Amino acid sequence: MDLGDARWRTATRSGASGGNCVEVADNLTGVVLVRDSKDRDRGTLAFGPAAWRAFVTGVTVGR
Repeated sequence: MDLGDARWRTATRSGASGGNCVEVADNLTGVVLVRDSKDRDRGTLAFGPAAWRAFVTGVTVGR
């Protein structure tokens, strides 16, 4: 998978977490990428868009 076109972003509230942040790239077709903002070279997790939406929804409603 070519990650060169990934546009990474960090949550706006991540500054308050003491550096425990993740970055997300959701601009690629068919995949959402997640990585540790403190160690970007360590690895990247890949999720399908539906699985990522379910995760975000669960976090939003407190599950």
